[in-house]
Amino acid sequence: MPDVPLLSLRKVSKSFGGIHAVHDISFDVKAGESVGLVGPNGAGKTTLFNCVCGQLRNDDGEILFRGASLSGLPTFKRARLGIGRTYQKVEVFTDMSVRDHLMVAERSRRGEGRLWKDLLNMSGVTREESANVDATLELVGISSFAETSVNALGLGHCRLVELARALAAEPKILLADEPSSGLDVHETAEVAAVLRTVQRERGTAILLVEHDLAMVGEVVDRTVVMDLGSMLAEGTFDEVMANPVVRHAYLGQMGVS
Repeated sequence: MPDVPLLSLRKVSKSFGGIHAVHDISFDVKAGESVGLVGPNGAGKTTLFNCVCGQLRNDDGEILFRGASLSGLPTFKRARLGIGRTYQKVEVFTDMSVRDHLMVAERSRRGEGRLWKDLLNMSGVTREESANVDATLELVGISSFAETSVNALGLGHCRLVELARALAAEPKILLADEPSSGLDVHETAEVAAVLRTVQRERGTAILLVEHDLAMVGEVVDRTVVMDLGSMLAEGTFDEVMANPVVRHAYLGQMGVS
């Protein structure tokens, strides 16, 4: 079904105690497309991510992946369908090497039931598994410290490790939540370059939540803007940033003038 979007959101809503965190959101992400999801703090972007990935259950609307509803599917099953995720707060195992992080993701993707055994003893690695991990390390540009313990890395490299771990699972779409958070300009440029490379070389679709609008403008094909749980605009980055409603939502919050 070539015309069916990879990810479709149809009037998705989520409330907490009567507060509409996400209200009536609808948009698509096509296979291989990069879409930015932006908006001021409290816009509902991460809540929407959590609904897509299964950490939260949307109250109304429907989320479709390759035309099939995700309703009722737990997070791990959504991941095995091809939905990858990174988090605003870096989530890594500090006492594991970079390679071992990716190997856990590789074993999890295969679903061979050896994951917990591997966490205790990473033995019996096959040639194919090793090749796949090496390819991802090379893709993200972190091969040089593959054997380094993550607790010896700075925040920028930890974010690249988390990104590589998500990509080791070979997702069809990667949901990246604030990947430049806490990074300097050079590190942010590295992350942006990796995202562009992943889209170009692997054909991975990307849904990017990001406050750094310059990075968004470099990475995405299309942009969706949210504010106070609702969708304000959709179009190219330049189109939505020129929209008076969008400019008003950002004015005084992120320096857009």
